Amino acid sequence: MTDKPPSDLAHPVDLYVGARLRIRRKMLGLSQTQLAEALGITFQQVQKYERGANRISASKLYEAARLLQSPVSYFFEGLDETARGDVDDGFAQRMTQFVATPEGLELAGLFPRLSDRRLRRRVVDLVKAMVDDEPATATP
Repeated sequence: MTDKPPSDLAHPVDLYVGARLRIRRKMLGLSQTQLAEALGITFQQVQKYERGANRISASKLYEAARLLQSPVSYFFEGLDETARGDVDDGFAQRMTQFVATPEGLELAGLFPRLSDRRLRRRVVDLVKAMVDDEPATATP
């Protein structure tokens, strides 16, 4: 038995940081095993970090940022926009699901390269319209 809360009860900040860790790792094409070996931990621990089931310590986050070639602040960027970080609205889970697909990861890499804000808005509107037009299906 464990005294740690299940991931659905994890703190929203831990979920968010874990999702950002996963995004950055995937953007660099690293596996959980590769990141784990570089950090000196098990791949299961990386999984727990990414799910928000375990908190990543400041020293491990610093190491991860260095290995993933990003500032530590990257893991918190946009957190204030997600319900002020104090309410889990499912954002971290949606982000993780998004980058878990090859298409989502590719889109995540390309989208910021669109410099025209109106064009980015049109892409969002297009995807939103496509989702609205898709017949409702039960998710597994």
